[in-house]
Amino acid sequence: MHDSDIGQSVDDVGEDAQVGECGLRDGLGIAGGFGTAGFGSQSLAFSKSVVRTHSSLSGPASKLHDMSADMAPASALELLGVVAYGELAAFDRLAEDARLAPGLADRVEMTAMAAVQYGHFRTAADRIVALGGDVLAAMEPFRRPFDDFHALTRPKTWYEGLLGVYIGDGLASDVYREVSELADQATRELVHEVLSDEAYDDFVVGRVREAIAADPDVAGRLALWGRRLVGEAMSQAQRVLADRPALAGLLTGAPDGSLAEVSRIMSRLMENHTSRMARLGLSA
Repeated sequence: MHDSDIGQSVDDVGEDAQVGECGLRDGLGIAGGFGTAGFGSQSLAFSKSVVRTHSSLSGPASKLHDMSADMAPASALELLGVVAYGELAAFDRLAEDARLAPGLADRVEMTAMAAVQYGHFRTAADRIVALGGDVLAAMEPFRRPFDDFHALTRPKTWYEGLLGVYIGDGLASDVYREVSELADQATRELVHEVLSDEAYDDFVVGRVREAIAADPDVAGRLALWGRRLVGEAMSQAQRVLADRPALAGLLTGAPDGSLAEVSRIMSRLMENHTSRMARLGLSA
């Protein structure tokens, strides 16, 4: 892809991001934009939503205190189901995005990334079976949110696809890690194992920085695309937690004081997002 193609193909992001912003506002009920300041309201709205969902799990805090030791298998299957389908969806998207690669070497790299995601899916699926669950049934509740996210953030360029890998998948991984902290030890270790493979981060960062060096105007356009990705991801995450109280319970741990805890979690998620954007040479 020539430098002129980079600028031309990323110009459409501005218009698309407006669609994403509207979707985010509808999903979270906020009036803020995608700027850094807007994430404060976004986090608060998200936190309140999770707390309302978790109220359906009402009961003495002591019953939830030892959830990591006595977690119901159903909750473990919920977590593994979302991880399994998330990795399967990532494999599918990466295999498709590889066709946008500007050269054969880049196509090979992205195809290899897809293969890694499929390996992660198999690991999560095997654990579901070990717990006596049905893999397809465990994944089904999460199919629509993931598919909607990928449909709303379908890349038009190679560089948008790279950001989807690094920003979108990175945020999803952060959420999985947070939720897994109250899972049983075997499930928690499996989730961390699946998410520990960051071998391709340097590849993505290197390619994006090369594009910015060739055409500095690309930075602003890709920054806007990064905000679009995190906005849509937050919207779909809220949707999943609202529909799946067991996952919301894993995220908050206990009903009392959960708003403050979710707010802290959201702060960590946004800090990680900002760090990833900075490493790419982009503003969050």
